[in-house]
Amino acid sequence: MEEEKNQFPSAFKHSNICLSQLNHIFNFLFFVIGLSLGIIICLYFESFPFISSQASASFNSFTSSTNESLVAPTLVSSPPLLVIPSTSNATFNYTSVSLKEEKFGLMHEMNDEELLWRASMVPRIQQLPIKHVPKVAFMFLTKGALPLALLWEKIFQGHQGLYSIYVHTHPSFNDTIPETSVFYGRRIPSQPVYWGTATMIDAERRLLANALLDFSNQRFILLSESCIPLFNFTTIYSYLINSNLSFLGSFDDPRKPGRGRYNPQMSPTINLTDWRKGAQWFEVNRELAIHIVSDRKYYPVFQKYCLPPCYMDEHYIPTLVNILYSQLNSNRSITWVDWSRGGPHPGKFGGVDITDEFLNQIRFGSECVYNGNVSSICFLFARKFLPNTLEQLLRVTPLLLGFDP
Repeated sequence: MEEEKNQFPSAFKHSNICLSQLNHIFNFLFFVIGLSLGIIICLYFESFPFISSQASASFNSFTSSTNESLVAPTLVSSPPLLVIPSTSNATFNYTSVSLKEEKFGLMHEMNDEELLWRASMVPRIQQLPIKHVPKVAFMFLTKGALPLALLWEKIFQGHQGLYSIYVHTHPSFNDTIPETSVFYGRRIPSQPVYWGTATMIDAERRLLANALLDFSNQRFILLSESCIPLFNFTTIYSYLINSNLSFLGSFDDPRKPGRGRYNPQMSPTINLTDWRKGAQWFEVNRELAIHIVSDRKYYPVFQKYCLPPCYMDEHYIPTLVNILYSQLNSNRSITWVDWSRGGPHPGKFGGVDITDEFLNQIRFGSECVYNGNVSSICFLFARKFLPNTLEQLLRVTPLLLGFDP
């Protein structure tokens, strides 16, 4: 009997422990169920458009794109540069776009495919909803620094709102540019470029696409770090803006460096009779620039079959324009180079070569057709000028080109 009394409290204690453990288990289950219900309810309410910030952003994007009357919808990763303000916020001041460019720069997170798609869009309403002054886009394709930048600074001085600058250099290149410089904040997202490969064309199309994002840009000139202007800004601007045609060399070269580079595997997309050669340094109007960045038919063929000793930068754009848009082209370049010395590359010029007579010979020593009339002004730019020409150019050009020294 005494043993039974002793066993009773032990059994009672054991049952209390079991009940306590069950209580903890039930509490944990209730906590898990409550937490799950809370998460489900939060996700449910966030799916409503009047609560979701994502839906609100989409609505704002839709409203903005409707106001701008563009063909395609806005990309998720849109560039920081506001190309066309909506009509509700327009200031009707042509400098507004330039001021936004200076504030935000040209960097964005679009890859090349997104960029080319964005640049290929054409407004259905041709007339801009803001005061429109056409600009010339100066596109510099460089390896690094611009050693002749100071000369270009002099050319651009006093003409803000009539030009845009875009610089494509090696992505690893680092340089400090003063905020007062016209080149400050003008670098675009870039990729490495290797001579004689498709990367050269990729860089050119990348420059064109970035420049096309600004609807004020109507003319597009490709330049290198060794290029110099041959006239003042007013002459260059007037010559390009008033031209009926683009300026791109495109000719049939029967020699080995011309037709000899044609690959029969390009047929039937590209035939030998279509094949053209021309200088890399082109100038095109907006219509032709859009065609170049929009091409998906001929570029892949060149990329696959135009390999050294075939060089895409000498054949792709001349051939493309010859096949589809020859009526838009004057079939001549406005960038002068010296091939008189022979060899695979044009002649270079140093400081001792820079004289009034030398520059005037380039400026007025040729005849060409401009808007149906014979002209002695055929070249607006020249290359290849070494960095050591800067000092002499700054001595000669103020009087020659008509700007303050």
